[in-house]
Amino acid sequence: MAPESHGPSCAKRLRQEAAQRGEAPQEIARAIHAHCMVSRLRAQRLARALTLKDAAQGLNTLSAGRPNAPKADIAQLSAWEMGRHQPQPATIGLLCEFYGCTSDELGFNAGPTTTCVSATPTAELLLPSGAVAQGPSTVGALEQRVDAARRSVDRTLAAGTVSPAQLDMLDEQVLWAREQYVYTAPTTMLKVLLDHLTEVEDLAGQRQPAAVQVRLSELTAMLATLIADALMKLGHLPRSRSWYATARHAADDSGNGELRARVRAQAAMLPFYYGPLEAAVALAREARIISRGRPSTTAAFASAAEARALAKLGDADGAETALRRAAAAFEQSGAGGSADNDAFGFPERRFRLYQSGTLTALGKTSQARRVQETALHLYPSKTGIDPALLTLESALCLAHDRSASEACQLAAATLLRVAPEHRTPIVEERAREIIGALPRGAESIRAAVDLREILALPPGQM
Repeated sequence: MAPESHGPSCAKRLRQEAAQRGEAPQEIARAIHAHCMVSRLRAQRLARALTLKDAAQGLNTLSAGRPNAPKADIAQLSAWEMGRHQPQPATIGLLCEFYGCTSDELGFNAGPTTTCVSATPTAELLLPSGAVAQGPSTVGALEQRVDAARRSVDRTLAAGTVSPAQLDMLDEQVLWAREQYVYTAPTTMLKVLLDHLTEVEDLAGQRQPAAVQVRLSELTAMLATLIADALMKLGHLPRSRSWYATARHAADDSGNGELRARVRAQAAMLPFYYGPLEAAVALAREARIISRGRPSTTAAFASAAEARALAKLGDADGAETALRRAAAAFEQSGAGGSADNDAFGFPERRFRLYQSGTLTALGKTSQARRVQETALHLYPSKTGIDPALLTLESALCLAHDRSASEACQLAAATLLRVAPEHRTPIVEERAREIIGALPRGAESIRAAVDLREILALPPGQM
């Protein structure tokens, strides 16, 4: 059985890492072809961060005005990339010009394949050793049954309604949504995610080949996880919990170990923020066990989530052990220099966010502040609420250090800077945590009163 090709997110990671090393598109394409097990033609497109639509439009723009120039559409390009059809020589020349490479680099220089047809009669193949051959009429009937059975199986296998082009477009749409999710308000993203999920589920509800069904289950798990996270941010906790359960079910159905671990690590956020903390530890630990033996950012994420929850429970030894495990996994994953803007990524800035949460809960405020400063410098200008959560943790460190006025003032200033569409209950809960951490008797100081008044105002009226 041929190995399954990887999704666009894997190619994106390879492209980002190679770009940081200054590699040219041809080198990136070779790496994607070898690692992601996709055709050379598709690797050329992914190496340039082009969607099928982008590539088809680019090819048609290039050929515009030329007599008898070949045309390309998304379905044709996908069929060429999947090896289902061979483009004409003129089209191969256009592809070479478009990608700036040779036909061999596109995978079109291989000679024609030949199929060896056995001269052994069908009936002989089906007869067990030592069996007595039947007469011509019996053999003919058996051959007819064999051929009819094959045609029936072929019809069943072809009954799937998803074309390779559709699947590629769905992959690209979900990857785009994962990138948008990092900085888009949760209410806006919910509508986008639900639209994509409806399309995926319409296809998954019909009979599909096994490989297609696996990819649809993977997409369902990703979308359900983001929907659960958005609902958590908005404070819809029972719905969020149900959607996380759906995400785990879809991930398990896909059989993708990396995704199964990732969904559980992500789901640990809900009990971490809203309890019970023991459930957060259990989910993170399960994710870590699934990831065991595979150094990856998901393994680092799972251990970091476990460390943060254990620290909040007061298990200092367990938290420090888990944090060391997370740091080692993160270093082994090779993701330290990645500027990943994917909601399913775990770049350094997010690792530092979890490290900060662990150190803050352990009372190691000086170390936590250094981590917070490092992390804040890693965030792009266009991002979501993570910088606000880090700054609120800085305020929490001040509260632990008995600097009550400074803690409340920093928390208030942070809330005022958060855009109204991003000022969700999860941000407000973190600010209230600061009030709860103030030294005895400090709840009535002017800065604390101001912070409570700001929290009482609806978003957009501060």
